[in-house]
Amino acid sequence: MDNLNSAPDAAESAVQSAQQSIAQSTALALSDATDNLRNLNTLSTTAIGVALSQYIETGDDKFSKIIEDAQSIVSRGADNFSAVGEKIATVLHENQEE
Repeated sequence: MDNLNSAPDAAESAVQSAQQSIAQSTALALSDATDNLRNLNTLSTTAIGVALSQYIETGDDKFSKIIEDAQSIVSRGADNFSAVGEKIATVLHENQEE
């Protein structure tokens, strides 16, 4: 910080801009994955509640299948969220090394 009045090195400035862009993009990707998981949970919970109500009322096994399918959707959504998080961590870690 001895030379505060000089312009930054162009290459260093470009690298910092690229790193900032990568960080923002990965933050948005994680935010989107979080929203997706939240939405899947909301939809699945609603479907489970309706199907459970119908199952209790009618005893029809088709509603238990709907409940299983909704639970599977939540599980796959959580797996997707985990995969996105791992990929983001990899991108950020590789970006830090450069």
